[in-house]
Amino acid sequence: MSYKVTLVDDRPHILASISRELTDSGMVDIVFTAHNGADFLENLKILSEDKHPQVVLMDIDMPVMNGIEAVRIAGNLYPNIQYIMLTVFDDDDKLFEALKAGAHGYLLKEERADVILRALEEVVEKKGAPMSPRIARKTLNLLINEPVQKDIDTDINKTGLTEREAEILKNMVSGLDYKQIGEKLFISPNTVRNHISKIYDKLHISSKTQAVKLAIRNKWI
Repeated sequence: MSYKVTLVDDRPHILASISRELTDSGMVDIVFTAHNGADFLENLKILSEDKHPQVVLMDIDMPVMNGIEAVRIAGNLYPNIQYIMLTVFDDDDKLFEALKAGAHGYLLKEERADVILRALEEVVEKKGAPMSPRIARKTLNLLINEPVQKDIDTDINKTGLTEREAEILKNMVSGLDYKQIGEKLFISPNTVRNHISKIYDKLHISSKTQAVKLAIRNKWI
């Protein structure tokens, strides 16, 4: 099986090097390469949906439009595409913003080709959210240290969440996205999105990270 992949990076030598390594593996077909987020979106727009990449390896710091903004926009327009940040950055702000934008994985460019290939398999086969070990540790620290509202009741039954909302929250903790939750519960992704908006309102939070942290800390799962 080969994976349809797009690479986005503003440095031609990086694009050429990674493209060559992935193509030589026999497991990857490069759909196209792009030099920044805007270039990526323009290329994607002219392709029919069946020609879209399954996974995009996205750099962060690029001119015109950075990778985080590109993922944020493309994630809404093309929800079936998976996005892995492939970057030299491991600072907390960029990591957190990338995850909030909808990145499905976060790898450092220092990783070997076999690690990138394994990450592609993970996101396509829905086996997990691949991260470089250093990034995984940072993510855990972000989750642990992010401030939590003090006025949330530790009993999920007293939070005002409906049974369906509680069920969706548990699936969020399991790492499922809107589409996967919808398929599991036989509802549309838009319905899932509406439920999640209500969950945020009732828990007085504004992000998936906060929701997951509350659920884990209060043992709602």
